[in-house]
Amino acid sequence: MFKKTLLGIIALVAILVVAGVGVGWWFSSPASDAEHARMEASPHFHDGAFANPERQSSWEFGLQQIAGLFADNVAQVTPPGTIPVVRPDPAFLDAKPKPGLRAMWFGHSSVLIEIDGLRVMVDPVLSQRISPFSGVGPSRFHPSPIPLSAMRGIDAVLISHNHYDHMDEATIRHLARQGTRIFVPLGMAPLLAKWGIPADQGQSFAWWEKISIGDVELTATPARHYSSRGTFDYKKTFWLSWSVVGPEHRVFYSGDTGYSKSFAEIGKRLGPFDLGIIKVGAYGPGQAWLDVHMHPEDAMTTAKDIGAELVLPVHWATFNLAEHAWDEPIERTLVSAQKKGVRITTPRPGDWIGEDGLVPVANWWRDLAK
Repeated sequence: MFKKTLLGIIALVAILVVAGVGVGWWFSSPASDAEHARMEASPHFHDGAFANPERQSSWEFGLQQIAGLFADNVAQVTPPGTIPVVRPDPAFLDAKPKPGLRAMWFGHSSVLIEIDGLRVMVDPVLSQRISPFSGVGPSRFHPSPIPLSAMRGIDAVLISHNHYDHMDEATIRHLARQGTRIFVPLGMAPLLAKWGIPADQGQSFAWWEKISIGDVELTATPARHYSSRGTFDYKKTFWLSWSVVGPEHRVFYSGDTGYSKSFAEIGKRLGPFDLGIIKVGAYGPGQAWLDVHMHPEDAMTTAKDIGAELVLPVHWATFNLAEHAWDEPIERTLVSAQKKGVRITTPRPGDWIGEDGLVPVANWWRDLAK
């Protein structure tokens, strides 16, 4: 009986290992031969993977981290109430963008930008969960201001990297069917092809490569991060920030990143920027976190480096991705912004920034605990 039980356990483990490898391979996104040739030419591609020019410490996982998994959470990692979401009429998407510059935060890092006649979205994630599976994974704290089914009229999508909280398959597929052009980091063109997006509608970029749509120039700029969607594609695709420069206005989007000396170079070459969309949340203790996920104080230094006139803090308030309190990033941002002389905007999801010159600054998250 013992022998049969042991054999059964071994067989079950073998099945789980095979299944895990299969699932990991399926969700990985290796590059094609043509894409790989471009990757090999990159000075940031070494030994089959991309690398940050700046330090990236090894992940720390010891007794302290294990104990943290089982300890009572002292931080309020989810909102204590309902996040107020503004619900704009999607009819505005049927018309050409208004002249000038305005933007709408959809939560996390998803932002709709209308700049000098072009309508762009950065890292649009409108699904309920950020996961390869529909029934598991971090779930949204709040709905999208505009449901995915109503999204249309977007000229281009700019993707910073392939993590699930920045590149959502359902959102990309939907927008691509509307004719939106999809711009991704180097190495990710095969994934777009896998999702049925025509080659002339999707394009991959290395740092400092650019494309113009009308009078607006989109430049893939440096970031300090990493990539993976499955088990076998760690750092097999690149990561970016983005600069959007029109004849009258300039916008910078940091993507997911640690603090980098490259930001000063971006500011010098493409700035100053009217709006900086900069990550402030989902950081953790230890150098391994900070090398690829900057905290609010570094974010405000980034704002100074790029010459941002106004900053929209993002990467908070939508998913639970770290151990800190859900509103800690924005509270620390307020303090640091005041110390460093950075002007910030704190919209609710769905608020317009720059509409008729208005810039939302209400501390709405503090009302949730009342």
